[in-house]
Formats: sequence, C-alpha cells, structure tokens
Amino acid sequence: MKALWVVGLLGLVVVRCVQGYHYLDGVNGNATQPLLVDLTLIRSAAEKGAVCLDGTPGAYHLHPGSGSGANSWLVELEGGGWCNNIRTCVFRKPTRRGSSNYMEKQIPFTGILSNKPEENPDFYNWNRVRIRYCDGASFAGEGYNKAAGLYFRGQRIFSAAMEDLMSKGMHSAKQVLLTGCSAGGLASILHCDEFRALFPGNTKVKCLADAGLFLDATDVAGGHTLRSFYEGVVTIQGVAKNLPGKCTAKMNATSCFFPQNLLGIIQTPTFLLNTAYDVWQIQESLATKNADPEGHWQACKFNYLKCNEDQIKFLQDFRNQMLHATNGFSKCKQNGLFINSCFAHCQSERRDTWYADNSPTIEEKGIAKSVGDWYFDRAEVKAIDCPYPCDKTCHNLVSR
Repeated sequence: MKALWVVGLLGLVVVRCVQGYHYLDGVNGNATQPLLVDLTLIRSAAEKGAVCLDGTPGAYHLHPGSGSGANSWLVELEGGGWCNNIRTCVFRKPTRRGSSNYMEKQIPFTGILSNKPEENPDFYNWNRVRIRYCDGASFAGEGYNKAAGLYFRGQRIFSAAMEDLMSKGMHSAKQVLLTGCSAGGLASILHCDEFRALFPGNTKVKCLADAGLFLDATDVAGGHTLRSFYEGVVTIQGVAKNLPGKCTAKMNATSCFFPQNLLGIIQTPTFLLNTAYDVWQIQESLATKNADPEGHWQACKFNYLKCNEDQIKFLQDFRNQMLHATNGFSKCKQNGLFINSCFAHCQSERRDTWYADNSPTIEEKGIAKSVGDWYFDRAEVKAIDCPYPCDKTCHNLVSR
C-alpha cells in the first residue's frame, strides 16, 4: 500500500532506463534530442485557489502550434500516482508532485508531445500542453486540511488551466485532444465531457486515456487493495462533489473513481490505450506486500519471465476482466481501443513506444498510427491483442 501514491512509470525521458526499470525486449536505438519546453505558472492561480498541495500555483508547459496545426490543441494531463491520507499527502508537498516550487523549469516533449514529424506525424505542429500534476487526486479534489496545511484543489487547477489556455488561443481551436497517462489517463476520463463542454459544437473534441484503465480487481489475497486506496483518496480530498452525477446517482463515490464505471456514461469520443498486463497495477494493486506477505509474487511482479503457470493464469484473468470492462465501450462506433498484451505502463509519452521503427503493434499497426486514424476518422480502431506470449513487438518493462 505504501507505494501507491507514487506513480509506477512516468516515461518523461527518451532513454533506456525508466525509474528503476529497463526494457527487456523491443528496444530500438538512437533518439534525437527532444524539445525542452519552459514552465508557465497559471495566471491568477492563487486568487482562484488553483494551487498545489502546498499552496503554490498550478502550472503547465506550452509549445505553440504552427502551420496547419496553429488552430489545433493537444492538452495532456500529467500523471504521478495519488495520495490517500495526510501522511502520504504531506510526503508529496516538498516534491514536484505537490509543489510548483520543485517542478522542473523545463521538460522534454517526447512521444505524442514531440515537435518532430518523424516522431509524431499527426500532432507534431499542434499547440501542445502538459498540465503539471500536483494535487494527488487526478485533478478532481476540492478541500483543505488546515492542520497539515494541505490544499486539495485539483479540480480548480484543471479549470484555471483551461481558462488560461483559452485566453491564449484555445477558444478558437478547430480540433482538440485531451490526453493523459496513468493518473493523468484517469483524469482525462474524469474530465472528458467537461472538456468537451468548453468548446462550440463545431469543434472536433476527443479524449485519449493512456494507462488510465485502473480496475477494481481482486488482488492475489482475494481483497480489493486499490478500492480501499481509492476510498482514501476520494474521502480525504473531497473528490465526490466533482465526479459525474450520472455515476454517483447509481453508486458510491469510490466506485465512480474507477474508469470502468465511467466508460458507459462518457458522451465524448474516447480512445483507450492500455496494456493488458499493466505493470503498475500488477505491483501496486494485485500483488502488493500486504496481499502477498510471504513474497510468492515478488519475482513475478517485477519480471514477467519469472512468473509460474498459476501466476500467468491469474494475470490472464486480469486481462479478461479488462476486456470485459471495455466490452460495451468498444461497441460504440465513436470510441477507439488499443489493448496490447505487453507488460508496460504508459505508451504515448515515449518515442520508442509511440512512433518508432519497432514500436509495439497489433496486426502490424502501431500506437501513433492507430490513435491518428481514430482521431481523424481515417479508420475505425478496435484493436485487442491476442493473450501473452503471442506479441513479439512489446517493449516490456522489468525491474533493474
């Protein structure tokens, strides 16, 4: 449980090592130097209460579009886990996950944010934004804890960032895409219809959730680790008031923080990009130390090649749950799907998995091409990979 507030993988740099992991296979070589984009504090953030956990202003990085992309906007919500109690939220305060004082002044724009057509053919010249994540509740909280000096203002950060970007030209956008990875992927689902409502009816608006399909799954001990954790996030951060009313009218707020219970009510066209064997969920939801005190899953959860037959069977069942959760969603013509049988987490932010010579594919079509075909209505995309170990194009992650 302790590690749940820390995101498993953020993929902010185009290198072979990713926060204690490396790619076991499918790695391709040389990446060009990525574009570095400056940090911008949200205007009027303080007076609007659009602040991080420590009370500092929310922030984003913006690279302007050009040419044919001048009136198109891609807005990415950054991921980075959650905090579910006072202790873990206080722990985040003196970090970039809880304060804009500690955020990098520049970050690389790679993958779907890249400005290079050879790395990002469909979106390279759009206005591209990454909104920094410093609230710990997928941009959905509303509250304040005076004793700990904690501001739970994720919803205000989202709203103020949108207002700021609108004043910088997004109001006249002809086409827009809201995306996010991990906790940001969940946020893109939570805010998708809200984002759509910002624009006139003739603006093309769609949403992409990368590695955001967190399941309310049974862990290896028969419990519900992530459900218990999410209950803490929702309760301490006052998330309930900002969840879709169509969901909370039928079930409790914690259940409405799970994407599987929101997919049926999203009206805006949405694309789900996810691995069937999401390594973050395996490690921090299915096989945690509390659920596996004797460590039977210790080797397997950090390296899929060390899983025994029974463990693989358990993971195949997890995959089946994911496919079941998306069954109704995938039948809607406007939605898109790319679920590959890889052991990874977040595939849109890195060049090697987004668009490279040996990026992951399903039926010989890669992720960037699939997302682009769906967004621009070039083709219907409902790609579901065959079960492990059939896919040889994966960029699987193992612990170093």
